[in-house]
Amino acid sequence: QVRLVESGGGLVQTGDSLRLSCLASGVTFNTHAMAWFRQAPGKEREFVSSISMASDRADYAWFAEGRFTAYTDNAKNTVYLQMSSLRPNDTAVYYCASRPGLSYFSASRYRYWGQGTQVTVSS
Repeated sequence: QVRLVESGGGLVQTGDSLRLSCLASGVTFNTHAMAWFRQAPGKEREFVSSISMASDRADYAWFAEGRFTAYTDNAKNTVYLQMSSLRPNDTAVYYCASRPGLSYFSASRYRYWGQGTQVTVSS
């Protein structure tokens, strides 16, 4: 049974930092890719970042590059998304996702999803 539980969201101000956590159960990071997506009101769910241990790679959306860092703690079976220099347009529900094998940019390729955590960035 795979379960992904996000936490760490909240209300912050422009320029602040925030770290999101995804506690994964039933997933092994060396066989499953992990990813972060986000969805703002009225918008499609969009790719933020992904990590694939099998291919030894991490990828970021253009808006995340240089501001966001995704990493894992294997002992805790947790993947993190460290976000800095947050802007109001980062406001969204952030979702953790996983799939067997390699990472992809499309949400439709991911099999397992958490329920999301709300991030709100005020001006």
